[in-house]
Amino acid sequence: MRRVGFVVNPIAGMGGRVGLKGTDGKVAEARERGAEPRAPERAREALQSLAATEVDIELLVAGGAMGETVVTEAGFEYETVSDPPGETSAADTRDAVRAFATTGVDLVLFVGGDGTAVDVAETLAECNREIPMLGVPAGVKIYSSVFAVSPRAAGRIAATFERTATREVNDIDEAAYRSGEVTSELKGLAEVPVAEELQSSKQLSGGSVATLAAGVAADVEAGVTYVLGPGSTLGAIKRELGFDGSPLGVDVWRAGEEGGELLVRDGSADEILDSLDEHSVVMVSPIGGQGFVFGRGNQQLSPAVLRQSGIEIVASRSKLDDIGVLRVDTGDRDLDEDLRGWRKVRIGRVERRLLKVV
Repeated sequence: MRRVGFVVNPIAGMGGRVGLKGTDGKVAEARERGAEPRAPERAREALQSLAATEVDIELLVAGGAMGETVVTEAGFEYETVSDPPGETSAADTRDAVRAFATTGVDLVLFVGGDGTAVDVAETLAECNREIPMLGVPAGVKIYSSVFAVSPRAAGRIAATFERTATREVNDIDEAAYRSGEVTSELKGLAEVPVAEELQSSKQLSGGSVATLAAGVAADVEAGVTYVLGPGSTLGAIKRELGFDGSPLGVDVWRAGEEGGELLVRDGSADEILDSLDEHSVVMVSPIGGQGFVFGRGNQQLSPAVLRQSGIEIVASRSKLDDIGVLRVDTGDRDLDEDLRGWRKVRIGRVERRLLKVV
C-alpha cells in the first residue's frame, strides 16, 4: 500500500494560452481573455496513469477543485484532508500539504507550476518531514527539477518509484518575466523520486547564435508567415529580421519581397491562429537543459496553431550537446505522438543535426 497526498492548483497554467506567461496575480485577466483551466485535465491524465499501474494506492486529497473533484471523476477511493473555499490560494495548497505531513504520506503528488512547487517544498520543510514530492507539470513556466516530463509519467513514477534523491526547486519573478527579464532563483531543495522521466532544471545560459540567426534571416521566403517563439535564440533571429519582438512571448511576422511585416506581437493562441494562412511556419528553440520544444513557456503555440503550420526547430550546438533528446507536451496526446520521431534541428547558417523527439 502506498499513501499519496494529492493536491491540484486549479488555476495553474491558465495564463499560458492567452499570452500572460504566468497566472500569479493575473487570474481575473486570464479569465477575461477567455482562458480555460488547464490543471484539471493534467490531473486526470496523471490519475489515469496512476490507476493503470494497478499498484495499491491510498489517496489523501485536498477538497473541491484542489483534488477531490477530479479524483472522484477518476473513480479512486480517497480521504479528504482539507476544505478550501471556492477561490483558492497558495495558502490552501500549504494547508493541504501540512495535513498530508501530519497524517503521514509516502509522497506528495501536486499539479501546478514552479510557484506550487515552492509552496509544497517550503511547507514540507516547515513540517520537518522528509516526504518526497513530485510535480505534474501544469504551469506556464517550469524551471524546477521536481517535475515529471508529462502527467502520465508522473502517475507511473508516483506508483513505482523505489528511491529518492535531492533536487532543486526554482522559481522566477513573473512580473520581471513578463517584461523580458529572466532570472531563476533557487528556492529550496526537495526529495524527489528517482526516475528517467524527470525533467532537469532549466538552464539559462547558452552559446552565440549570431551565425544561426543570420542563416535563418537569409532563408526566409516572401509570402510565408513565421510564428516565432520565445527565448534568446529566437530573440536573436527577430533582431536579425529587423523587428523588436517580444523576448518571452510569441510573435507573428510575414516576410515580404523586401523586409517584412509584424502581424502580432506577444500574441495569445487565438490571435496567433487568426493570423495564420496556408503558408505558415512555427519556429521554436528547445529549452536548455530540458529539451522541451512545446509545452513549457510557449503554450500560446496551441495544438490548433501547430496543426496548421510547418515546424522548424533551431538551437545552438552547445544547447543540443547538453540536451540529448527533444520533448513535447502540448496537452494533445495525438499531436504529441505525431510530433515524436527524428527531427532536423538547424544549428548554424546551413548546418542541421538530427535529434529525436521522445
